[in-house]
Amino acid sequence: MSSHNDLERTSLPPSDETAGTPSGRGEAVDWDLLLEEQDNLWRDVATDPRADTEREWLGEKPSQPTGDRPEKAGTASADDEATPLGVLHRYWGYPTFRLKQAEIIESVLAGRDTLGLLPTGGGKSITFQVPTMLHDGLTLVVTPLIALMKDQVDGLNKRGMSATAIHSGMEYKEIQRALDNCLYGGCKFLYLSPERLASPLFLACLPELPIRLIVVDECHCISQWGYDFRPSYLKIAEIRRYYPAVPLLALTATATPEVVADVMARLSFRKPHVISSSFARDNLQYIVRPTMDKATELLHILASTSGSAIVYCRNRKKTQELTEMLQETGISAHYYHAGLTHAEREIKQNAWMAGEVRVMVCTNAFGMGIDKPDVRLVVHWSMPVALEEYFQEAGRAGRDGQRAFAVVLYERRDRGMLLQRVQNEFPDKAYIRDVYDTLYSYLGIGLGEGMERSYEIDLEAFVRTEHLHPIRSLSALHILELAGAWELLLDEARSRLIVEVSREELYYIRGLSAQDDKVLRAVLRNYSGLFADYVFIDERTLSIQTHLTGEAVYESLVRMSQRGIIHYIPRKRLPRILFYTRRERKHHFLIPPEVYELRKEAMTKRLTATVAYLDSQQGCRQSMLLHYFGEELAVPCGRCDLCLARKARSQRSEETLEVRLKALLEQMEEPSPTLRDLAKSLGVKTKALLPILQKLLEEDDRYRTDGVHLYKNK
Repeated sequence: MSSHNDLERTSLPPSDETAGTPSGRGEAVDWDLLLEEQDNLWRDVATDPRADTEREWLGEKPSQPTGDRPEKAGTASADDEATPLGVLHRYWGYPTFRLKQAEIIESVLAGRDTLGLLPTGGGKSITFQVPTMLHDGLTLVVTPLIALMKDQVDGLNKRGMSATAIHSGMEYKEIQRALDNCLYGGCKFLYLSPERLASPLFLACLPELPIRLIVVDECHCISQWGYDFRPSYLKIAEIRRYYPAVPLLALTATATPEVVADVMARLSFRKPHVISSSFARDNLQYIVRPTMDKATELLHILASTSGSAIVYCRNRKKTQELTEMLQETGISAHYYHAGLTHAEREIKQNAWMAGEVRVMVCTNAFGMGIDKPDVRLVVHWSMPVALEEYFQEAGRAGRDGQRAFAVVLYERRDRGMLLQRVQNEFPDKAYIRDVYDTLYSYLGIGLGEGMERSYEIDLEAFVRTEHLHPIRSLSALHILELAGAWELLLDEARSRLIVEVSREELYYIRGLSAQDDKVLRAVLRNYSGLFADYVFIDERTLSIQTHLTGEAVYESLVRMSQRGIIHYIPRKRLPRILFYTRRERKHHFLIPPEVYELRKEAMTKRLTATVAYLDSQQGCRQSMLLHYFGEELAVPCGRCDLCLARKARSQRSEETLEVRLKALLEQMEEPSPTLRDLAKSLGVKTKALLPILQKLLEEDDRYRTDGVHLYKNK
């Protein structure tokens, strides 16, 4: 077990502040009460984003007119607005660009294919949003993150920049509306999930879309050498056949040189061109803390630091266990994972963002798109396989430029658990083929059948019913998907809604029951942008605020949808599986090397680098990370645990050498020994002796030197 006295060695500063707040107790969370309190807070918000007509319909006083666009952030002239800086100032209110933003924007405006490599929180979206407002057409943005896509679309629309999105969870009517806005409505941004690239409706409209820029976010997903390869990304290059002269901007926060080269090749770059900012984080202190008791170590670290913190785990159960432990010790904490409802995730995230809760214990479902600059500490209870993923998660600390810590808690057994991940991700091919056969039989699909059919599937029930290994069976399904057998359509498990009537027509609606009226008012009170696009809603929130049952809320929304007042799309609880091939005998199904052997080799290589990072006892943590990403650090960072340990050893060594030198001088009879002879007698190099001699001459006036000899004054 590591001693608490080791704290100073890693420079986790002691704190006089209490690590938690009185709110951090182990009591169960009353979600109903929290949602009601959130509703009360909503009513007190001074800057309500709803339209004036919505306010009037709800019986509220309308706000002052502000025009069609939101209030401008600055007062740039028309000439200024024709420049990137003018656009930045007008729509965002920022005076200057950050990092390499301006260079990437200039490259895009010059029509060059560009790969932008910017760190997490480096403002990647600005690099395509600004040039879009300087050309007449549409920017197509391919991104896999549906929640982040929706947030960006909402943010752009609020700033007066027309944007829409198409993703895997949408129905035909929604997609048609979005495409019509792009074709005829002057829309500037179309966000698209990669799964939709091959949809017939999109492909039918593609040649007519006025695309002037193609953006590929999280572009490392197109590379099989990357840590997050997604086969749907391979369809992106097909778009370029329709728009060969349109520039393409590929963006990512983490990519090795090998991945960078592969991305440019797969996206058919006309000429390789990379603009990259440094991966170095001068304010971030990387620490690997070996320990035999992670819980005690975590509590010690949190007690020794102050400010917001994130603790990353690899499974949902552990996030809850750690949260309860922290709350029991008086540290305010929430847990967060993909299994929570939307309302739960939103309340927890908002509380942490506002500083009401200090620690967020989470899986990797938390963090993407979160912009909280004052995170002082990121702790990895368990380490991801890839340094790319670790670097992104650790990089969420200290975005404000102030001192922050990225700590890995490392037990002896962690190494074996990491190595086991390769076996779980790549089970034997015989096992994969067994899963292939089992799935078809489970769904009742016979030999030679299934092609182009889709089925709802409860993956948890499938694994449980067929007595399969949970992790390896899901890995097998993913490998079979990459091999072209099928595609899992993991639709967004949230309901969506749009108001079909105009704002003016709301006044003339007749025949609404008291219940339907109450539900409609709650919808308009809680969600903005309902007249322009589909908005995610949460029936549980509406249920609590209207004091109706969930079933009653659902029935009201369905009735209003049938009347054409709204269009309501209830959430889909189960994913669908779409089969691309007919069922064949399992030993005939081909699993190609690029799907299995080459990907397994790449993962093993990434894992080797991660284990080397954790096990290393010399060098510099930041230097190791930068070297992995193809960047060399001129000098060690001087802040990580390895640099501080080396500095401490050097200091102890210098102190010992000083004592030995003084003893030697007292014993020597030679009145003027050479510096070389002194060094030889002490068994060190002359260069190592010089700083010790310098200190001696400053502190003891009995000695002087001419640079060659040391003299003792009489």
